[in-house]
Amino acid sequence: MSTTFGLFNTSVMGMAAQSDALANISENIANSSTVGYKESSTQFLTVLNGFQNSEAFGGGVETRSRYNIQGQGALQHTGAATDLAIKGAGFFVVSDGSGATLLTRAGSFVADAQGRLVNAAGYYLMGFSAASAPSSTTSNALSSMQLIKVRTDKLFASASTAGTLSANLPAGATIIAAANLPSTNSATAQYSAKTSLTTYDNLGNAVKLDVYYAKTGPNTWEMTAYNSADASASGGFPYASAALSTQTLTFSAANGGLTSSSPVSIAIPGGATVALDISNTTQLGAGFSVNNANVNGNSAGAISQIQIGSDGGLNYLLDNGQSIPAFKIGLANVASPTNLTSINGDVFAANTDSGQIYAGSPGTGGLGTILSQTLESSTVDLATELSSMIISQRAFTANSQVFQVASDVLQVLNNLK
Repeated sequence: MSTTFGLFNTSVMGMAAQSDALANISENIANSSTVGYKESSTQFLTVLNGFQNSEAFGGGVETRSRYNIQGQGALQHTGAATDLAIKGAGFFVVSDGSGATLLTRAGSFVADAQGRLVNAAGYYLMGFSAASAPSSTTSNALSSMQLIKVRTDKLFASASTAGTLSANLPAGATIIAAANLPSTNSATAQYSAKTSLTTYDNLGNAVKLDVYYAKTGPNTWEMTAYNSADASASGGFPYASAALSTQTLTFSAANGGLTSSSPVSIAIPGGATVALDISNTTQLGAGFSVNNANVNGNSAGAISQIQIGSDGGLNYLLDNGQSIPAFKIGLANVASPTNLTSINGDVFAANTDSGQIYAGSPGTGGLGTILSQTLESSTVDLATELSSMIISQRAFTANSQVFQVASDVLQVLNNLK
C-alpha cells in the first residue's frame, strides 16, 4: 500500500514540475520581443524518498528557475541616440525613483519632462558627471552616481581651460634687442613670428589672443600673449593692457626640440587660466609654421542633439558646432550575475549570493562597451521554446497517466478487501 501511495506523490510532483517548466516557457514566449530580456530555464532536481535505504521506493522531483542573465542578445540599430545596448558583460545602473539601485540590460531610454532618461519599465538611468567618472571599477563608485538629466531648455557656454599650440620657429631668425621685445609693449616692439588663438571666457565670449615669438639669442626665444581686443587703433603695439603671459623658450642645439617647461599658463580676461601645451614646439631650419592650434571651451549655444560614445560619454552637440561633455554613463556587474534576483520590469537586484555591485566606466574592469542608437533583443529563441513546450506537455501527460495507474491499482486493492 505504501508503494502505491508513493506513486501518487511522485506523479503529482512530476506534474507540478512540468507545470513550472511550462510556466517558464510561457514567460519566455511572452517576452520574446522584450528589450534586454534573458530567457528563463527550468532546472530539475531529484527528490529521494526516505534515507535512501534498501526499503525506499519512489521519490520525486523539484524545480528551480534560472535566467540566462549573462547571455548576449542580438543587437538591432534603431537610430535614436538614447537607445542603448551593451556589447559584452555588465548592466546599466538604474533607479526606481525611491533610491533603490538596480541593474538592467533594457536600454530603451527616453527623456521625460524633467530630462531624466527613463526606460520603458519606468527605471531611471544613472551615471557619473563628466568630471568624476572613475578610471577603474570599484564598489565605492556607486555612491558617486547620479540620475542623468538631459537639459535641452538652456544655452551652454564653457570657459577655455586647456589647449595645444605647437609651431616651428625658424632657427635662422634675427635676434631682437631686449629693448624691442614684444614683452616691452612699446610702439617699437619687434617680433620674429606671430599667430592667433581663439579662447572663451566664462560667458562664452570669444577672446582672441595675439601670440608673438621673438628670438632673443642662440636657441632662446620669448613667447608673449596679448588680448587682441587691447591692440592699438592701428593694430598691434602698444596694447592697452599688459601681456597676459610671457614665457622664455629654450631649444636643444642638437635636435631643435623644446627644453623649457610646458604647459604655459595664460589667464583669460573674464575667464579661467588656460594651460597651453607647447611641448611640440621646435626650432628647426625651416620657416615659421603652426602645426597645431586647439583650445577647449565654446561660445553660447543650444543643444541640437545628444551624442553617446562607446566609452559611455554623453556629450551635448550644440548648434554652433561645439561639443560639451555632460555625463559618463557607467556600467556595473557582480561576482555571480546568475544569482541576481529578478524583479518586474526586466531588472535585477544584488543579494548575498550574487555579491555586491561594482561599477565603473565602460571598457574597464571586464565591463563591456556601450552602443548608441542600438537595442539588445531578447535572448529567447521561439523554435527552441516551442520544442521544449511539446516535451514538457508530453511529460506532464505521462505523469498524469502514472497517477491514473496508481488510482486503478488502489481501486483493485480496495476491492480485494
